[in-house]
Amino acid sequence: MLLVYNLFIYGYLAIINIAALFHPKARLWVAGRKNWRNRLQTAVKAWDEASKVCWFHAASLGEFEQGRPVIEAFRSENPEWKIVLTFFSPSGFEIRKNYPHADLICYLPADTITNAHDFLDILQPNVAVFVKYEFWANFLYALKKNGTPTLLISAVFRPGQPFFKWYGPFWRKMLQAFHQLYVQDSQSAQLLQSIDIKQVTVAGDTRVDRVMAIARQVPENPVVGPFVVGSNQVLVVGSSWIQDEEMLYPAVQSSSLEKVLIAPHEPSANNVDRICRQVAAEGVSKYSQGSATDAKWMVIDNIGLLNTLYRYGHIAYIGGGLGRGIHNTLEPAAFGLPIIFGPKYHKFEEARQFVARGGAFVVQNATELSAVLKQLEDEQFYQKASQAVLSYLKENSGATEKVMCFLRQVAN
Repeated sequence: MLLVYNLFIYGYLAIINIAALFHPKARLWVAGRKNWRNRLQTAVKAWDEASKVCWFHAASLGEFEQGRPVIEAFRSENPEWKIVLTFFSPSGFEIRKNYPHADLICYLPADTITNAHDFLDILQPNVAVFVKYEFWANFLYALKKNGTPTLLISAVFRPGQPFFKWYGPFWRKMLQAFHQLYVQDSQSAQLLQSIDIKQVTVAGDTRVDRVMAIARQVPENPVVGPFVVGSNQVLVVGSSWIQDEEMLYPAVQSSSLEKVLIAPHEPSANNVDRICRQVAAEGVSKYSQGSATDAKWMVIDNIGLLNTLYRYGHIAYIGGGLGRGIHNTLEPAAFGLPIIFGPKYHKFEEARQFVARGGAFVVQNATELSAVLKQLEDEQFYQKASQAVLSYLKENSGATEKVMCFLRQVAN
């Protein structure tokens, strides 16, 4: 099976090198890995020979955000260690290549036997931390052979994954390379135990620690604050797509909402202008143009603000659920906002829990959305929904500290 896996890796390399001739993201993937040995050697040689190394690996931006609380906690407690952060995807590397809490940020080389051994021989990590879904056989086997303590954090496992199938022995061998697997829920732990993987701890989701920390320290926004002042019914729309917006417009018109903050998934000038035209009759302002307090809608036409704007909300609508899948629901939950989204949410444990507990509501059209907005006008119903999302976060906080208990043993 390992032979088939290695042939697949080489096949993937051939395909992506061809794709790089036409596709910008593939081009970044290939270019970012060129001469990686020389670049890694140069970086490591600049460090003190006695330096200890903690290596974190995340597939992309979402996984980085899950690993981030652990990275920053480790950095705070062990400032003398070198922290190396690797990404598989350009969408993670390009956005976080200047992240200040890592000493080296680079792409993970393709998972060939030679690459894995060369990477580890140069880096010599004292501990390795993989985030959520990353399973690279040659790297994991080499880490196990070297005796390097290796963790998987914020992991979620489902019955349909290959680990639990008849052809799963190869995949299960990868799991055996981890010294400890920190999973988000008890179902994942039970699945792993059913295939005799015992080094498992139910720790929750490290993203919960991250969003709760953000919620505790969000500053006042000088544009949004004046826009919503005096308004008790504010809807924050996060990462909306056209399908979401077409449902939102009529539902908002028929509701008692006083203000709407909408952050489209694609905040390009054309897309922002399209939204502004749609809601012009009710009054609209762009965030970049300042606060027009007489407008009902404000379009957030930049990136990076959304997670701090939920502090001004009363209710959150999260986009993507009418298409490929919803975006982040933990961020609004950290502020106690009841959450509304479309039916494509089942891949996300927190969203399923929010729905089951009565803190989130699934809608498929404007009529259903209007009905939910009407329900949330009832104060008792609203408070019950708000407490439901907050209680889930409270129950699932503390994952960072559980992981740090293991890392402290390594660091000391």
